Amino acid sequence: MANLVVRNLDQRLVDALKQRAARRGRSAEAEHRAILEEVLGFTPKKKSFAEALAAMPNVGQDEDFARIEPAHEADNVFG
Repeated sequence: MANLVVRNLDQRLVDALKQRAARRGRSAEAEHRAILEEVLGFTPKKKSFAEALAAMPNVGQDEDFARIEPAHEADNVFG
């Protein structure tokens, strides 16, 4: 990611940015990013379902999570 430095801002602009950020529960830096994204029409690329699945960590084998039910409950599932 790149960095952006903005110099020589009017203090009123900085104060307004901080107030806007506080109303939205963000830092001034996060609010600055959000404003730039909004104004420039930039929407971060969302992950596809396959990409989200591929990003999940390996936490064990399927057998590790096998559901074990008592025999009497398995016979009467809907009852």
